[in-house]
Amino acid sequence: MSSTTPITHLWLREETKPMEHRAALSPDVCKKLLSHGGFEITVEESKDRTFADSEYVDVGCKLVPGGSWRNAPKDAIITGLKELPENDTTPLPHTHVMFAHCYKRQGGWKDVLGRFVAGNGLLYDLEFLNDENGRRVAAFGFYAGFTGAAVGIDAWCHQQLHAGEKYPLITPYPNEDVLIGETKEKLAKIGKMPKIMVMGALGRCGSGAVSYARKAGIPEENIVKWDMAETAKGGPFQEIMNVDIFVNCIYLSSQIPPFVTQQQIDADRQLSVIVDVSCDTTNPFNPIPIYNVNTTFDNALLDIKTTNTAKPLQLCSIDHLPTMLPREASNQFALDLLPTLLQLPTRQTAPVWTRAEKLYHEKVESMAATTD
Repeated sequence: MSSTTPITHLWLREETKPMEHRAALSPDVCKKLLSHGGFEITVEESKDRTFADSEYVDVGCKLVPGGSWRNAPKDAIITGLKELPENDTTPLPHTHVMFAHCYKRQGGWKDVLGRFVAGNGLLYDLEFLNDENGRRVAAFGFYAGFTGAAVGIDAWCHQQLHAGEKYPLITPYPNEDVLIGETKEKLAKIGKMPKIMVMGALGRCGSGAVSYARKAGIPEENIVKWDMAETAKGGPFQEIMNVDIFVNCIYLSSQIPPFVTQQQIDADRQLSVIVDVSCDTTNPFNPIPIYNVNTTFDNALLDIKTTNTAKPLQLCSIDHLPTMLPREASNQFALDLLPTLLQLPTRQTAPVWTRAEKLYHEKVESMAATTD
């Protein structure tokens, strides 16, 4: 490494989204970056992060108070996962790497992008760091589907074992074996297996959902796997009404007919649980247009209004499900992201980063052309 090569300064910010325990950078990946040379890593203190502050210090990171990224050196790349703190409209002068949830015209998307414009900052959205084939270089998709199926099956079990009672708080699990064991125990008490449909079963997210169903012991014939071939005819789909649990794992990129309608859920059906892992809640093209709010770990299930009072329908739309398994999900994500992070020193020419920057400017330009 030449002594004249600029140092790339990564600043891992504290996550402020309630009950978010994951991290964009794991201690192991920080160690690899520092060993590679050319990187400086600052880590904000966090009492909620799955990795202890000391784990970062032990590999050579500098520890600073949480929330201090606002006063970070201008050349620091502020790195995180979820949204920045709410009720803050101050300009953003830094380069940020994060899931900003503003490129598909989600609610408030212009407000988010407007902060970068006002501060002359730059957004590299993690959802749109793609390789030459258009595939994301790193994603939580598998664990999103995996934990989404877990919540769906558990919600169904709760309906059988504790009908009418509020679904309990969801807390993180130390590892997937503990989560799977808990699911198996509840299914054994019930003595029968639910039928589950996974939409988008061939993708990262859908394969995670299918994997969890299998590991939980649900028979293969009870796992309905749909992807583009099955949905080509266009919704709504009556087949969804004929399962107990519907897990939506599609990646929505354009308007499509709805998968389910109010008329369907008001009629006779087997369906009692929907897990919308995709969480296109405020997207105008939401294919599950029977709700419009996100649920949370302390209030995970939304009671969907239906005239079919004999069959309650509950929906989960938590948008950071992988934090149920924060350590495993973070380690996998950070390792997948590592090769791309190593290209940051040459981001002016590295294709993944140049495409991401070009997309940011395109989205900023689109703000003036839209009224939503």
